Amino acid sequence: MNMNFKCKLPIPAEVKSEYPVSEELNKVIEARNEQIANIIKSEDNRLMLIIGPCSADNEDSVIDYICRLREVQEKVNDKIFIVPRIYTNKPRTTGKGYKGMLHQPDPSQKPDMYKGIVAIRKMHLRAIQETGFTCADEMLYPENHRYLNDLLGYVAVGARSTENQQHRLTASGLNVPVGMKNPVSGSLNVLMNSIEAAQSGHTFLYRGWEVETQGNPLAHAILRGYENHHSQSMPNYHYETLQLLHTFYESKGFSNPAVIIDTNHCNSGKRPLEQPRIVNEVLSSCRYNEDIRKLVKGFMIESYIEDGSQKIDEHIYGKSITDPCIGWEKTERMIFDIADKL
Repeated sequence: MNMNFKCKLPIPAEVKSEYPVSEELNKVIEARNEQIANIIKSEDNRLMLIIGPCSADNEDSVIDYICRLREVQEKVNDKIFIVPRIYTNKPRTTGKGYKGMLHQPDPSQKPDMYKGIVAIRKMHLRAIQETGFTCADEMLYPENHRYLNDLLGYVAVGARSTENQQHRLTASGLNVPVGMKNPVSGSLNVLMNSIEAAQSGHTFLYRGWEVETQGNPLAHAILRGYENHHSQSMPNYHYETLQLLHTFYESKGFSNPAVIIDTNHCNSGKRPLEQPRIVNEVLSSCRYNEDIRKLVKGFMIESYIEDGSQKIDEHIYGKSITDPCIGWEKTERMIFDIADKL
């Protein structure tokens, strides 16, 4: 086997005991997570914004950004519920490049998985301690999820992972909402299959154990656009697609029909400044069609302190080192504009 086994990493329980959640903090987490679940279940009519950097590359700038969101949340609390993105794993189309803080807690240094595990847990803990926000992260590696599972309020399964058996089965055992992104091909049928798998119970192998799950009724769709046969970005947030998704949900009879609209990626063609326009179009569709209004629970937005993106060695504070994001001033204006339209 062409693998060099470098070291045995601690199991999640060991890391959790070293960086524990206090009883007081656990109450904050439980209260927040109940609110997020209620939005997916249509028991809370606020619009959810899952918002933040493409990848969480620097703890201080990420926490700075989330503290800014905290101030905005207080002003829009009656209409909008904010879930910050702290994405600690970065999927790569070809496998090359920066793979996220889990791999490299310092993007300029070599990978160190143990330091990465500690770094991502400390950052999620710090976000809750300093802002009261439970956050969202992508489940890129199902076997690593338990290093963070007691801290997260929302989990996303990416476009390249949503067809994967282990991701689907692991999602079925989570107790928080899991958004399944449509695959890169854009197939809504594949997307529905992934939601059905995540909402169903299973027995399977996980971290060396035979485990049994009861299914996750909070699993739902994320529309992120798709690529056509010419590798061109194509949107799927338009009125007709939302109508079609509603029809799929009705025909399947799933629990808690819901969709989050990812306003970047193929929906924007990775042009982050398009995100406010995309939000406005979807909100217009919601006003026109009651079924769509009930289906759309919120938006996933890539936003950071500075507009755009940079190379790893540029070291511009609060600027993405992966996909380009919309900057803070435009983000704040967009959130207030959304609140005014609700």
